[in-house]
Amino acid sequence: MKINAIKYMFGILTAGCSIWSCQKLEDHPMEKITEEYLWDSKDSLGTNAGYFLNNIYGNLPTGFNRIDGNLLDAATDDAVASADNATISTFTNGGYSAFSNADDSWVDNYASIRQCNLFLQNFPKVNMKQSLKQEGKYWMAEARFLRAMFYFELAKRYGGVPIIGDRVLTLQDDLRLPRNTYDETINYIASECDAVKDQLRPDPLALAADFGRITKMVALTLKAKALLYAASPLNNPTNDRNRWLRAKNALADAIAQAAVGQFSLNPSFTDVFLTRRNSEIILAYQRPVTSDLETNNAPVGYLSGSTASRGRTSPTQELVDAFPTSKGLPISTDVKSATNPTGYDANNPYANRDPRLGYTVFYNGVAWLSRGVETFTGGRDRPGGVAVQTKTGYYMSKFLGNFAASTAYSNQTHNFPIFRYADVLLMFAEAKNEVDGPGASTDSVYTYLRAIRQRAGIAAGTAPNTYGVTDGLSQTQMRELIRNERRVEMAFEEQRFWDLRRWKIAENVYNKPLHGIRITKTGNNLSYQVETLGVPFQFVAPRMYRYAIPNSEIVKNTNLKQNEGY
Repeated sequence: MKINAIKYMFGILTAGCSIWSCQKLEDHPMEKITEEYLWDSKDSLGTNAGYFLNNIYGNLPTGFNRIDGNLLDAATDDAVASADNATISTFTNGGYSAFSNADDSWVDNYASIRQCNLFLQNFPKVNMKQSLKQEGKYWMAEARFLRAMFYFELAKRYGGVPIIGDRVLTLQDDLRLPRNTYDETINYIASECDAVKDQLRPDPLALAADFGRITKMVALTLKAKALLYAASPLNNPTNDRNRWLRAKNALADAIAQAAVGQFSLNPSFTDVFLTRRNSEIILAYQRPVTSDLETNNAPVGYLSGSTASRGRTSPTQELVDAFPTSKGLPISTDVKSATNPTGYDANNPYANRDPRLGYTVFYNGVAWLSRGVETFTGGRDRPGGVAVQTKTGYYMSKFLGNFAASTAYSNQTHNFPIFRYADVLLMFAEAKNEVDGPGASTDSVYTYLRAIRQRAGIAAGTAPNTYGVTDGLSQTQMRELIRNERRVEMAFEEQRFWDLRRWKIAENVYNKPLHGIRITKTGNNLSYQVETLGVPFQFVAPRMYRYAIPNSEIVKNTNLKQNEGY
């Protein structure tokens, strides 16, 4: 490898160090870094190799406001960008192509795969001292897992992609690699997870300093998620039951490992996202403590010191309506009446609702920085005029710190959840429903949905422990219930964007108008009117179910077949 390539690797390496708790690397003149220095056989602590691996960790999915300041969920029916003409809107108006894609990650993921292969090829040259030999084995397994993770990020965007294996390609190699099929790509990911699962750090992690590292539970979760995607309608057009069975079995393995690793639903829904280490997080992108989420997403009328909140994300009425009542029933059926005083009331729409609604969405009246949110027309958080503000009458509150009684923001833990245990339970419920139906035993699909709802704070109900999930549902009814539960539980975690595609329902969901709420204040009285948003929504099937491979890659590689419709 040439020195310039080494310098480039160390340049991108240092960018990830603050995130992954690295120490300063520049203990050697940068212009003299060589391959021999990076993979120094005498580096008995593996210091330089460890920095290199930490940099690869820094390439994991970062989430939050990552697309030109907006969430990926603002490209679904759950939210819209508060600003006009935001880049994220290209996903909802058909504006992305082989030449322009705000979430194009082809080059980045293949660069990360190359880094993994460089590590796997060269790290064995490093002669770590005997007491660190086991650590070195962990690092090798982690690099293989990370490579599989980057392939998964490619597969969910593009479908089947070229699998490079362990090769480190050079300009002297034939780079015109054809695409592997989607099934081959998923099978490769699953096989890599199987290969390294018992070589990774065991669960639970013994050292707090290792939190964020790859463990056996992480590998089992990636394998299960990849197989669930492969079983889903987009990738399983014949509804092959064996695919669902394979996913179900993989998810059962993950649940069994969760017991070993002491993973469980965290008692507090909000603490899942505000505590660096808790029982529910399986893998998260490790960020420094910040207040950037609050500044980016809190309602626009709030100041923290001299900094105004930007309110970038406007949740839709569709998302708000997806949250059930406090009894776990749809708002369309659990309506307030003389005999049902705790039902849904259109004149007081946020009362008696699933507690997760208040943890996920800022609606009018929610306490924040020592005052109530004002999203009524003319309120401080919806003042009108040309300033960027909510388009829907709502702002996103999920992930934000507990600042209801504060006067300013302070730095918080905001690690983006890549895998968490609630997702594992919901995926298992989905696969089990497709294989076995809802069931009626104690280990039925009902068990897992009720556990999620119990943690959410939904009332158990008069029939003991149903949490609004009544017995006797058909497979179709249970499927819709699971999908809605995923929507409310996993909101803004970059799940729905991919769920709409893998379920192959995006063409139905996208091609209809979205809505918000218009609140009018007269004296002390509020009136609520649902209004249609002037936001174009367009999804062209089957083209938009996959991203286009960048045209620059197609031009360079004549064996690389473009996705349909581009």
